[in-house]
Amino acid sequence: MTAGAQEWALPDDPAAVREALIGWYEDDHRDFPWRRTDDPYEILVSEVMSQQTQLGRVVEAWEAFLERWPTTAELADADRADVVGFWTDHSLGYNNRAKYLHEAAGQVQEEYDGDFPETPEELQELMGVGPYTANAVASFAFNNGDAVVDTNVKRVLYRAFDVPDDDAAFEEAANELMPDGRSRVWNNAIMELGGMACEQTPHCDEAGCPWREWCGAYASGDFTAPDVPTQPSFEGSRRQFRGRVIGTLREYDELEIDPLGHRIRVDYTPDGEYGREWLEGILADLESDGLVELDRDGDVPIARLRR
Repeated sequence: MTAGAQEWALPDDPAAVREALIGWYEDDHRDFPWRRTDDPYEILVSEVMSQQTQLGRVVEAWEAFLERWPTTAELADADRADVVGFWTDHSLGYNNRAKYLHEAAGQVQEEYDGDFPETPEELQELMGVGPYTANAVASFAFNNGDAVVDTNVKRVLYRAFDVPDDDAAFEEAANELMPDGRSRVWNNAIMELGGMACEQTPHCDEAGCPWREWCGAYASGDFTAPDVPTQPSFEGSRRQFRGRVIGTLREYDELEIDPLGHRIRVDYTPDGEYGREWLEGILADLESDGLVELDRDGDVPIARLRR
């Protein structure tokens, strides 16, 4: 830790801490298929899918996606409506993630001659790829990333080493702890620790947590952790109805606004709470995301998928 930084410190023998975690992970961990590849395209797909979907459900979608579009070249050549439709059919969250993934594949083909950029900074040039995803792809595909800091990692560092609930402190601690040149295995390992042993309700002994001898929370019994954001319910959410709009327009090609409304929710009434104004708001969002076109030339707006 740098002088004058936050009031926390890693154990006196950080090498032992590192070896214990990597050994624990390599002995036994969840066998997700994207952990068996270093293909940056396959890893990017897994990272984008995992942003709003439980990992267990991502496996089937990830395998089906790559079977249909196994390379960036094939994804870039695909009809965007088909890619968005796949996203909707598999309940993978916001449809604009599918749009961005499609556009990123096009960038790889056109701007990088089909070869992925390898550093976090370059990867952020791809559409829809932010700092976290860029670093994850750099780590897992190229072993060339910084420490990944997600909710699980923050929880582990907060409990084990009293790192304060501060993003800068978490970044500093995570990068200080990560062994040089081992971002692939390290980031997988520490996220696995947070996901399997150091969950919101910890399972220290049951999961054989390798950090128990150093962990402040284990010693004190105080397993307080930073607040963990709760994913909003999908049922009845705006995300759900965005997906229904896309799915319905895939079936009907185009619809006037009221017939569309009646097909996406049973309580749709043109002048009601869930009526034209509500639906036009959803359509405007989808239009802004480049997923839907609204023809406003007639008396009644007509919606269609953007091709």
